[in-house]
Amino acid sequence: MTDIPYKIYLEESEMPTSWYNLRADMKNKPAPLVNPGTGKPMTAEELSGVFCADLVAQELDDTTPFIDIPEEIRSFYKMYRPSPLVRAYCLEEKLQTPAKIYYKFEGNNTSGSHKLNSAIAQAYYAKKQGLKGVTTETGAGQWGTALSMACAYLGLDCKVYMVKISYEQKPFRREVMRTYGASVTPSPSMNTEVGRKILAEYPGTTGSLGCAISEAVEDAVTHEGYRYVLGSVLNQVLLHQSVIGLETKAAMDKYGISPDIIIGCAGGGSNLGGLIAPFMGEKLRGEKDYRIIAVEPASCPSFTRGVFAYDFCDTGKICPLAKMYTIGSGYIPAPNHAGGLRFHGMSPVLSQLYHDKYMEAVSVRQTDVFEAAEFFARCEGILPAPESSHAILAAINEAKKCKETGEEKTILFGLTGTGYFDMVAYEKFHDGGMTNYIPTDEELQASIAQLPKL
Repeated sequence: MTDIPYKIYLEESEMPTSWYNLRADMKNKPAPLVNPGTGKPMTAEELSGVFCADLVAQELDDTTPFIDIPEEIRSFYKMYRPSPLVRAYCLEEKLQTPAKIYYKFEGNNTSGSHKLNSAIAQAYYAKKQGLKGVTTETGAGQWGTALSMACAYLGLDCKVYMVKISYEQKPFRREVMRTYGASVTPSPSMNTEVGRKILAEYPGTTGSLGCAISEAVEDAVTHEGYRYVLGSVLNQVLLHQSVIGLETKAAMDKYGISPDIIIGCAGGGSNLGGLIAPFMGEKLRGEKDYRIIAVEPASCPSFTRGVFAYDFCDTGKICPLAKMYTIGSGYIPAPNHAGGLRFHGMSPVLSQLYHDKYMEAVSVRQTDVFEAAEFFARCEGILPAPESSHAILAAINEAKKCKETGEEKTILFGLTGTGYFDMVAYEKFHDGGMTNYIPTDEELQASIAQLPKL
């Protein structure tokens, strides 16, 4: 076999021309979004009041396996794609493991993450529809940054509601968004009715993605010419992010590589769903088998300690209901530094796959995550985002198991982005000020008890 280079790049001509719709190969399709008022599945007409028409069509399509990527989006992708698949030789050496470790690096663009893959697609469809602009939420700020870049490129207005704790912890991320022309509001805010309601109920709250979603949706539906766009969770987002997995599989196939274990961090599910898409497709079709691991924070454990049920996607309870693994939309996660993973629920697609035992999940502590992040940075020369570092920790743990057993497994994980705007978090870790908050069973049960009854 040809020696594997440190970085495997595809040629532009080898980039995917279609997104892969994983739902087409699922025997048990993800349950439909439900109107909380009627208790019935959301129709395209109802969803089009919130989302762009083309995106609604993608959201509801669970039978078409491949959906063409418009040429305008492919041209934008070429500014930063294809992204590299990296063999972590230095990490392997430091760990003294027989395992072979690969990571797909999505941080090689100004947004610093994989989020740009869906941001440009959603902005493109908004522009195509003739809208003035879009509204959104952001946790760590990577999605908001990506969307502001896409909107600037296409000449759209961009309103971002940023989780308050991240707004305060990540001022430079906020300023990048403003540089690209976005307005950025800490959430919950006094700008919306739902924001004022949340602040009255939870005075002094540091916010959550669920709160920010509520505000962004209200802003969109109360202003003509605007629609709401979401950076994770939804079917359409996982569809766009499949470009990650398609590139990864093409690069691996080029060198005859097949992963035994595939690992991704899990908040709402966008990066994990994108990375595993073509591999999971093979698994669903019975062509190959892979061990797939979702890694989430112990402070917000929707997979590992949640329930599979219908719940609101937002804290303000104005969005449709989704059937997913959830710890309750009213749960306000601890202000940990992996802001992009502080969501109470999980993608309905991934939730169904997890429920059907096609994948597994683990939860990890914040300080352990940062220990892994620092170790990785010293080995591989990339400062990883806190979110990505959850996957790094799990990959290191699996590589250590290989050292103990002598097994030469091939491990693939998603390095979703860089952590250069997360230095407050790294500072707290180095100064010993970082804590590990893990909710009690009583806290979670109190929140889960408030799930809507259908």
